[in-house]
Amino acid sequence: MEDEMEKEHSHHDVVHIFIDKRKMESPNPTTGIALYDLGSIPEDYDLFREVHGHGDDEFIPKDSITITLKNGDHFYSVQRSLNPGAYDRNR
Repeated sequence: MEDEMEKEHSHHDVVHIFIDKRKMESPNPTTGIALYDLGSIPEDYDLFREVHGHGDDEFIPKDSITITLKNGDHFYSVQRSLNPGAYDRNR
């Protein structure tokens, strides 16, 4: 019985997300590192999650901090040199 409970608690949901308009499956929660890897994002690119409304899109750092996803989340990559200084990567 304990083994079944451990499996249940260690189980991650799988959600469908889009990275650069490509539909993908990701465990949820995940990390920035995992999203960069999943989307094959080049080293000189940054990843953003689209935010609906008037707010800025969310910068996704390439690190191990936990990110909670929602089914249908859209992410896109941008070459870092195209928009230098427009956002603070340390936020």
